[in-house]
Amino acid sequence: MTEREALIALNMVDGIGPVRVRELMQVLGSAASILEAEVSDWVQAKGIGQKLAEKLKTRLRDLDVEGEIRRAEKLGAHIVTCVDESYPEMLKSIHDPPLALYVKGELLAQDKHAIAMVGSRRCTHYGTQVADRLSFQLAKQGYTVVSGLARGIDAAAHEGALKGGGRTLAVLGTGIDQVYPPEHVGLAEKIMAQGALISEFPIGFKPTRQSFPQRNRIVAGATGGTLVVEAARGSGAMMTVDFATEFGRLVFAVPGRIDNPSAGGCNGLIKNGAKLVEDVDDILEEFEYLIPPKPEGREDPVHAKPQVQLTESEKKILDFLGRSDVGQDELIRETGLSASVVATALLMLEMKRQIKSLPGQKIRKVVSD
Repeated sequence: MTEREALIALNMVDGIGPVRVRELMQVLGSAASILEAEVSDWVQAKGIGQKLAEKLKTRLRDLDVEGEIRRAEKLGAHIVTCVDESYPEMLKSIHDPPLALYVKGELLAQDKHAIAMVGSRRCTHYGTQVADRLSFQLAKQGYTVVSGLARGIDAAAHEGALKGGGRTLAVLGTGIDQVYPPEHVGLAEKIMAQGALISEFPIGFKPTRQSFPQRNRIVAGATGGTLVVEAARGSGAMMTVDFATEFGRLVFAVPGRIDNPSAGGCNGLIKNGAKLVEDVDDILEEFEYLIPPKPEGREDPVHAKPQVQLTESEKKILDFLGRSDVGQDELIRETGLSASVVATALLMLEMKRQIKSLPGQKIRKVVSD
């Protein structure tokens, strides 16, 4: 069995998960080796006891990986594993990236420039309007808008991006063969044409209490920042914010009325340091996506080559990058920075036009004239 097939197989097994699989890979060397190993080898890994190992081994014997791949293809989907080049770059840097993603539509390299937009299912008309407008504007600026296809703010976020002619990704809390809620089947079809539906769950998987929090970590992990539009304290949207904070991503919030319970989460986030968003420029300036234009009518060297502000992590990476192309793994190893810090810094540096991403996860420093 190939490494890719082994990852798909392990992803299909309930009760193991990405963290335990990576613990096993550290002991046994690869996903394929896990499938070939005995129970006595499995128990050497952290968190894998004898009973669990025996149970998982039994489940693995009954799997039909080739059948799963054929079923996905029949549905018009394909499976992307963490060893495939098209696997989302930002998602690789979180501590428990999915082993495999079922995709209906297409994932593109430009999707690394992505913003998550989340909020209440029971939103106000104001919240819907704001989400629609900001998503539309982000799409026009070239950002991919990522959300969860839920009712309310999620749906408005997807609709706004579609109207803006941009890309949008919907992360499901179900198998790729199901759309939840069912009234969003038409919206899902539109999203597939301008982005993709994504699920880490095997075909036929029904939603559970845990599947939506799992979905939320992908929404936060695949993006450079999370924008919250109307969310109550303790809601699922706030859980997405917790993931974004854990992954070192930016957090934005739209303020709301103090007497609206659905705005309590957003207002609390702003109190605690989230970036207050009134219009799309509040998001763009945080990413420094746009370099100030040269004033009309004169050549001003100060404006012709604006000074780009860099964080310490970004400076460290740029200092290491020389004339040769460098891989992301090498950057992590040589700079001593964590994978999540490097992934976020590289996204910011590309937006600031200081580096260029190349095939094979190579990075090249952009040399000014």
